[in-house]
Amino acid sequence: MTLDEAFDKFKIKYKKAMVTGGAGFIGSHICEALVTRGFEVISIDDYSAGKDMNLEHLKQYPNFEAIKCDVTDLENLEKAFKGVDVVFHEAASKKNICLKDPRRDLQVNGGGAFNMAELCVKHKVKKLVHASTGSVYGEAVKFPQDENHPLNPVSYYGVSKLAGEKYVGAFHHLYDLNTTVLRYFHVYGPRQEFSEYGGVVSIYVRNLINSEPPTIFGTGEQERSFTHVNDVVLANIVVAASDETNGEIYNCASGLKVTINELAESVLEYFKSDLKPVHEDWLVGDIKKFQIDNSKIKALGVEFTTDFNQGLTQTIDELKEYIANAQKS
Repeated sequence: MTLDEAFDKFKIKYKKAMVTGGAGFIGSHICEALVTRGFEVISIDDYSAGKDMNLEHLKQYPNFEAIKCDVTDLENLEKAFKGVDVVFHEAASKKNICLKDPRRDLQVNGGGAFNMAELCVKHKVKKLVHASTGSVYGEAVKFPQDENHPLNPVSYYGVSKLAGEKYVGAFHHLYDLNTTVLRYFHVYGPRQEFSEYGGVVSIYVRNLINSEPPTIFGTGEQERSFTHVNDVVLANIVVAASDETNGEIYNCASGLKVTINELAESVLEYFKSDLKPVHEDWLVGDIKKFQIDNSKIKALGVEFTTDFNQGLTQTIDELKEYIANAQKS
């Protein structure tokens, strides 16, 4: 299913969308897809990680509004809900932040999800699509990892995101809120955060732009199921438009298996660099192996069509300019 085909079904159900974390990496791409197709969109972001530059190109549209608000601020958050009929809850405290401030991590990922679900019920929102993570599984105990795999998170982030999932599930069961949970895996693409709290692809690009070697934690043989942001946007629109996704959880992953060593080699090759990766000790809570079963979401018509090598090249091309502009501002 193409994105336009998914929107043909989506527009029958919805007119006004809220995207939390709208100024962030994934959220800004969802905003863009909605706004440019004529839907009313409200972006909610506290700009602790999101960037105004991610939304600059959308401000020309009269159907777009960006509001600075924290998802833990229930009173101000509620003011934005008028007329909203679908919510994409993308706002999150990222994995690399959880060690720095685990209580804040819980407030955002657990408490923020509770607030969103509560307000969706109160304001009779038709659909809540909640962004979760493969980190809720922890280390795999069986392969492939489908949606019924045991949930044993090994990081604060995984625990807080699981709490968010459970709150969303509780509101579905208690109040019949129409919800869908998407568990993301290693999303990459243009506008990805490139600071120490960003994704490994954008961090490596920043390293090479600054003539610094990429850092590999552990052996580098840990596998990642890199998933392009365009495919993630498609997944969000498909699950929002489909009746059969109510109350369901889906792995949102390409199914690729790429090691960190392979990623570092590809980025170094792109830059034609002679630098050698620097190896450091394992990160706390780092998961070493993924083998994702994505058959459930593919049955809905979601296809992960982005070739990794092509997607990586395009991402690096765009990230070079993006990082340069961000560092100027």
